[in-house]
Amino acid sequence: MIFKGSIPAVITPFDKKLNVDYDSLAKHIDFLIDNGSHGLVSCGTTGESPTLSHEEHKLVTKFIIEKSNGRVPVMAGCGSNSTKESVELTKHAYSVGAMGNLLVTPYYNKPTEEGLFNHFKTVADSCPELSTYLYNIPGRSIIKLSENLVFKLSKIKNIVGVKDATADLVTPLAISEICGSSFVQLSGEDATFLAFLVSGGQGCISVTANVAPKLCSDLYENWVSGNIKKCMEINELLYPLSRTLFLETSPCPVKYALSKMNLCENILRLPLVSINNDTKLQIDKILKEMKLIN
Repeated sequence: MIFKGSIPAVITPFDKKLNVDYDSLAKHIDFLIDNGSHGLVSCGTTGESPTLSHEEHKLVTKFIIEKSNGRVPVMAGCGSNSTKESVELTKHAYSVGAMGNLLVTPYYNKPTEEGLFNHFKTVADSCPELSTYLYNIPGRSIIKLSENLVFKLSKIKNIVGVKDATADLVTPLAISEICGSSFVQLSGEDATFLAFLVSGGQGCISVTANVAPKLCSDLYENWVSGNIKKCMEINELLYPLSRTLFLETSPCPVKYALSKMNLCENILRLPLVSINNDTKLQIDKILKEMKLIN
């Protein structure tokens, strides 16, 4: 499955007892799809996967797929620093209807390139029917996927793309050169969405698209139709929001923004905590300017 366009990395709402709030999640999924999103990602960084139990992880993935009901494809976050766990999550995701899986570089244990290659190959080989996407986010995982390693991994039939959260706009050019244009590259850095498309990317797995899904999907649609002027106008509108949503550790700001839009409670699981008052004021200002709240 080739994922393209604006693909929100879906939040995981919690209630006041810190349980997954499936009613809010259902409402949010409809909001994202009704506003033109081209796909969804479950249980990634934005979905607070590190604080979900394995059972919750599986249940949230299954719920997002079932609620989407074929309206858009779902890519399931299946990354872990345990290869065995990633295999388990990947097999489960495929069994409940995921169209792709997203595998973050193993964090904390800092494997060598050989270890990374064998990790991704083992997970991909465990479910050859499922399209596998690598996730390069050295700011969180410490490990960076080299271009040479991405090239080697692209030779595995069902490893079809990468989410690149490096904000390095040379990387997509280099990857396209060595892997070819059929290897899918998705930005994981919201502020680079348009620039990433210009550099050979095919879309963005986005935090900002949780809050402004219509603008994010319109940016991509205008890119596809060749309306570059409109793309630039939308990009300028989105940038202040994207910048503000990363003033503190994500997904803390986006959870607050969505709570102001009555799409979820502003509740996170420790060690994540709510944003400070200054950041709240800045988000309020942007949301009002964009007419996302009154």
